[in-house]
Amino acid sequence: MNSSVTFILFVFLVTVWTCSEQEEGILSNNASETDGMTMYKIPSQSHFSQQSTYQALDASEIAFTARFDSSAVYQAVDPRNQGDINKLYGMSDCNTSHQTNSARFGWRWFANELEIWAYAYVNSERKVAFIKAIPLQTTSTYKIIFADSAYRFIVDESEVSIPRHCAGRAQGYKLYPYFGGDEPAPHDVTIQIREIR
Repeated sequence: MNSSVTFILFVFLVTVWTCSEQEEGILSNNASETDGMTMYKIPSQSHFSQQSTYQALDASEIAFTARFDSSAVYQAVDPRNQGDINKLYGMSDCNTSHQTNSARFGWRWFANELEIWAYAYVNSERKVAFIKAIPLQTTSTYKIIFADSAYRFIVDESEVSIPRHCAGRAQGYKLYPYFGGDEPAPHDVTIQIREIR
């Protein structure tokens, strides 16, 4: 097979794969640059901040800063859904889908506070752990360290751990902001993120 046919086949497969993976913030869109941070917008009545990029990752840790504004304040239509955890940022792991193995930060507006959570899938089992509440309009630093036996989630000075299914460097793909849970965003939600390399 010549190189041009191989390239066309590769582009086709990536396009098909990205179109079929529009769940839980794998893809992200409506992103724009502001103050050196990327602003992700989840439109009203949507779950996704969509951008037509798939990004494979191979990392020992990921780190970023994020800032939430007043759009993070919301009231669920069904009060039972107020406790659902929205997704902020992270990656899949162990060369599997994100609903098999992944680590990312979650957030929710609960009891009049913005809560930040560790959110992971470990061998297809969802695991969560509360980290801390943070004020709106403040920039916090987030880090996930992929240790051999655990995901270490750090927000500013606070840390929690969740067991990990595989060891070594994390291999997977980036996971972007996602609203839900069961309900879509009740209004436009904007989150500013800057990766730390």
